[in-house]
Amino acid sequence: MWPNGGVLEMEFAHIFIIILYFTDMKKILLAACIFYSFQARTQPLSSSAIDSVAEKARSAFNVPGIAVAVIKDGKIIHSKGYGVRSLNSGLPVDEYTIFGIASNSKAFTTFALGILVDEGKISWDDKVRKWIPEFKLYSPYVTEEFTIRDLLTHRSGLGLGAGDLMFFPDSSNFELKDILYNLQFLKQVSGFRTKFDYDNNMYIVAGEVVRRASGMSWDDFVETRIMKPIGMTMSACSFDQLKNKSNVIDAHAEVEGKVKVIARSMMKVGHSAGGINSNISDLSKWVQLLLAQGKYGPNFMNLYDPKIQKEIWSPQTIMQAGDPGYYNTHFKAYGLGFFIEDVKGYKELSHTGGLEGMVTQITMIPELQLGIIVLTNQQEVDAFISITNEIKDGYLGLPHKDWIGELTSKRNSNLEYNKTITDPIWEEINKIQLNPPKINFNIYAGTYRDPWLGDVFISIKNGKYWFDSKRSPKLTGELLPYKENSFVVKWRDRSMDADAFVIFRLNENGQSVGMQMKAVSPLTDFSYDFQDLDFEKIPSSH
Repeated sequence: MWPNGGVLEMEFAHIFIIILYFTDMKKILLAACIFYSFQARTQPLSSSAIDSVAEKARSAFNVPGIAVAVIKDGKIIHSKGYGVRSLNSGLPVDEYTIFGIASNSKAFTTFALGILVDEGKISWDDKVRKWIPEFKLYSPYVTEEFTIRDLLTHRSGLGLGAGDLMFFPDSSNFELKDILYNLQFLKQVSGFRTKFDYDNNMYIVAGEVVRRASGMSWDDFVETRIMKPIGMTMSACSFDQLKNKSNVIDAHAEVEGKVKVIARSMMKVGHSAGGINSNISDLSKWVQLLLAQGKYGPNFMNLYDPKIQKEIWSPQTIMQAGDPGYYNTHFKAYGLGFFIEDVKGYKELSHTGGLEGMVTQITMIPELQLGIIVLTNQQEVDAFISITNEIKDGYLGLPHKDWIGELTSKRNSNLEYNKTITDPIWEEINKIQLNPPKINFNIYAGTYRDPWLGDVFISIKNGKYWFDSKRSPKLTGELLPYKENSFVVKWRDRSMDADAFVIFRLNENGQSVGMQMKAVSPLTDFSYDFQDLDFEKIPSSH
């Protein structure tokens, strides 16, 4: 389908040209086949076809529940749920089922700040310390120069996911003041404003800017200034704030080969980075607002000046685009809370979100007045990618591509490659367990302190070597001997899928003086930023 109407006229023109060219009946029939084949390739998916794709993806990637919405030309043309909210309850997903949307919350943060810019209360290029004097990073220069814009564009110089262990996995007792204080201990891995590295903690700081500039908490500001006006009545800025929890998903993950219900992320801190809970019914209103450049309601009221959205949707941090690929993509960037790229000549805005047991995606192509929302209650990102791409391809006029099959194959290849790395490690560990070496564990046992994660206790529990984080209780598990002064911590919560090396540093007397960590699997979620930790052993008081 062509984006700007005129479909029937174009169809008749094609038929007429083809018939003029082919002069005998056989060739006319062949031309008709070619024409109808062309039509099949370019027609957007019907609602029943979307049903089929969603169910196929749900099955292929073992996702209990999915919700899909499509917005076209200002109207919601598809809004359905598939599967179940929870493997425990078996209750169905519908358009009102609430999911955690995780990092899709970031766009609400940028628009909250945009509204404040629109009102003249702040500027995108205000220094952060103007609003948060105690804000402090690794470099005095970067600290002083860091702007609100920098908070939103993933160009701080910190590494991917730096500091995420302060709130991920969900269980830690870090508060906002702790995160603000601890940022100064995170070391840069690149020059300031030179490189894209995804960062959640800066969005947590951005939420605090909203509070200090508006006098309202980020949660209250977003709910009263954005959600309420456009009618997002079922959504909230955190799970705790939901008024009605009768239709919510459970989180799910594959645990040792089987998909199971896992603990829900409650996200006590950092709502501005990923705390919103919503459904496709409410999020469709959000997407309609954005595609209408801030207009909402029957009277087409403006929530903000369109120039604010233009800035938010403008490239800020350049990203590597790589090979043009299927969508002929030449440019990629991050705006303010959105990924931006070109797809078949159109500008696409998108974002994904991931928390324990749930992943989501929102995609928009403004020139086509197209929005696609996919929410899932499992950790398999290929499910939302395949559904989004199948829907998107129809509107881009692309030939049919089996995204589910291709991504399933790619996923299996990645898992096989991962096994070539992790299997030998576990084989070695299991071999050691059959004939445990005599280890003087006293040289390792004790309290270890990282400047920002805090204390970890290395001890013997019930005859097993053990790792315990004081401030993040889910980081607890058995230490298994590996090689020399290296161990692997096998987390007690097997849904985390993030076992890690623990490498002790020994002094000249063979006593441990510190330790570092590193994920065992290259597929470990980047928010387990073990590589950013640097523990020093605290001398015993005895």
